[in-house]
Amino acid sequence: MEEAYLLKFDTLPSYKKEIASYRDQLAAPYLQDTTFITELVKEVYLRTKNEVKAKHILIRTLKDATPKDTLISFNKITTIRNRIINGENFEKVAVETSEDTSAQGNAKKGVEGNKGNLGYFSAFNMVASFEDAAYKTKVGAVSMPFRSKFGYHILKVYDFRAAKGEIEAAHILISNSTKSSKAKINEVYKRLQNKETFAKLANEYSDDRGSKAKGGKLDKFGTGRMVKPFEIAAFSLENEGDFSKPFKTRFGWHIVKLLKKHPIRSFAEMKQELTAKIKRSSRMQMSETAVINKLKKQYSIVENEEAKDILNRKDIRTISKDSLQNNIISINDSNIKQETFVEYLKNRRNKPIYVLFEMFKNQEILAYYKKNLVNTEPEYANVLKEYEDGLLLFELMQQKIWNKSSKDTLGLKTYFQIIKKNTVQKN
Repeated sequence: MEEAYLLKFDTLPSYKKEIASYRDQLAAPYLQDTTFITELVKEVYLRTKNEVKAKHILIRTLKDATPKDTLISFNKITTIRNRIINGENFEKVAVETSEDTSAQGNAKKGVEGNKGNLGYFSAFNMVASFEDAAYKTKVGAVSMPFRSKFGYHILKVYDFRAAKGEIEAAHILISNSTKSSKAKINEVYKRLQNKETFAKLANEYSDDRGSKAKGGKLDKFGTGRMVKPFEIAAFSLENEGDFSKPFKTRFGWHIVKLLKKHPIRSFAEMKQELTAKIKRSSRMQMSETAVINKLKKQYSIVENEEAKDILNRKDIRTISKDSLQNNIISINDSNIKQETFVEYLKNRRNKPIYVLFEMFKNQEILAYYKKNLVNTEPEYANVLKEYEDGLLLFELMQQKIWNKSSKDTLGLKTYFQIIKKNTVQKN
């Protein structure tokens, strides 16, 4: 191994790239707060078992809104909340003020507004911050303003109930495009009552192109996934094989058939699935945030306010490197210069500078943590050292043996023939 270091194989670009990639893979589990994730899985399971019914009002805020614009939106939603707290009807105020257009509907298209009513929903049906607010607000109460990627919300909780699970269903749709749609759906319904096959009639009559070829079969769904009249009709069916009477939604006239019920499974059965869902969702950022917050308490982090003055400059991305040599952040014994921050900004223009600075600081905290894992986590250090030595040994064998032997093909053939001859003679 010493020979590999003497030959400076550890300085080869290919070696450095491979080790950097492996470091990232090896460090990934350390960047997750496992206790936090475990508790989150339990919380999500409870929300999967129990649905919440809520209404909401939204005041939109741009992702890159300035602090001034953000404050305007916050004050606006606070004023709206006060109106409701002081006795005004939530639905009335939602129609008047909400910037979620579904609250008002579209009279020209004959679409009735939902007045802020979201019906019942459970885990993963809403963005995480909205879901959190809904499950943490008591029945009859109006939440404090909270923010999502869409803007500021308030919500009022009306009910909690045990979740109904998911179902598989098929439907026949007769769209509103013709005046005879009601008569047509009634004809289909009579034929179903006369024991004609649902799948055959769906294929013949349904205007839902996505499902008609499959006998009207839809993907498995739970509450909060379909328009309200459809959901009510589907979940009201008790026995597999039952079908509803004709009912109307904004899409037209339907008949729905229950194919199969899927009750909520046990925690043990769902644990792995829920963990995977959490890791694919925005909630995973909460785990990383939990790690960063712990590190902030452990490390000595100093921001150089004088060096941070560059954040106020409109030409920040074009300042010469010579003028960016002051330390902007210090993390323990590590100093990060202004130059590094400006380089970070180069291809990031979708957020305000002060937001990008916080993101940069968090990135540097994690980078410092990853770099020092070899000093704080013995298991990580041992596995990384084994991989580094193995990679160097591979490179040494490649250079000293395999590359040379591959060039001397005649010698290899001669050697093979000698071995083969000796083996035959022995036998």
